[in-house]
Amino acid sequence: MNGFEKRAALIKSKIMKTTMELLKTWEIKKLRIADIAKAAGVSQVTIYNYFGSKEALISESFKDFVEESLLEFEEEMRQQKTLKERITYFIFKDKETYSTLDPALVKEIMFDDQAMYQYIQQQYDDRVTPLMVQMVEEGKASGEISQKVSVEAVLVMIQMYIKSSGEMLDSVAKHADKGNFLDELFHIFFYGLCGWGPEE
Repeated sequence: MNGFEKRAALIKSKIMKTTMELLKTWEIKKLRIADIAKAAGVSQVTIYNYFGSKEALISESFKDFVEESLLEFEEEMRQQKTLKERITYFIFKDKETYSTLDPALVKEIMFDDQAMYQYIQQQYDDRVTPLMVQMVEEGKASGEISQKVSVEAVLVMIQMYIKSSGEMLDSVAKHADKGNFLDELFHIFFYGLCGWGPEE
C-alpha cells in the first residue's frame, strides 16, 4: 500500500467511525451526509467520492464495526481462559454493544437490508461458529461442561443467554448487591437450579 492508499484508507476509516459514533444518538433517516462530513472534518464531496451514497456509507460503516468486533472475538478466543471467563466476556460485550447502539437501529441495519443480513450470517457461520464449537469441546474435555450434553445443545443455551444479556444486566444494575447477584445468575447458568459448583 503506497502513501496515497494509506491516506485514503485512514480517511475512509475516520468517516466510518464517525458515522458509527453519530448513529449512537441520531436516527438513520435524520442523519445527513452534511452532518457526517462536519463531524469527520471532511467535505461532503469526499464522502460521496469514497462511498457514493449515505446508504452505502452506513452499510460499510456497520461492516467495519462488525469486522472489528469479530477480530476482538477471535483474539479473545486465542487467550487461555476458562469457559466461564469467556462466556462472561461475551455477555458483557453484548451488553456494551446494545448500550451504545440502539437495538432498533441494529435491527434496521441488519435485518431490513437483506445483503447485510446475509453478510452477517456468513461471518457468523465462517468465523464465530467454529470457534464456539471449539470452546465447547474444550469445555467438555476439561470437565467444565458435562459429557451428557451435546455441543449443539450447549451452543443453543449460550446463544439464548447472550441474547437476553441486556435485560439480565439491567436487572443486575438495579440490585443492591450487584456482584453477588451476578454470581448467582452465572451459577444458575453453569450449574443449573439444583446443581452445585465444583468447589462444593
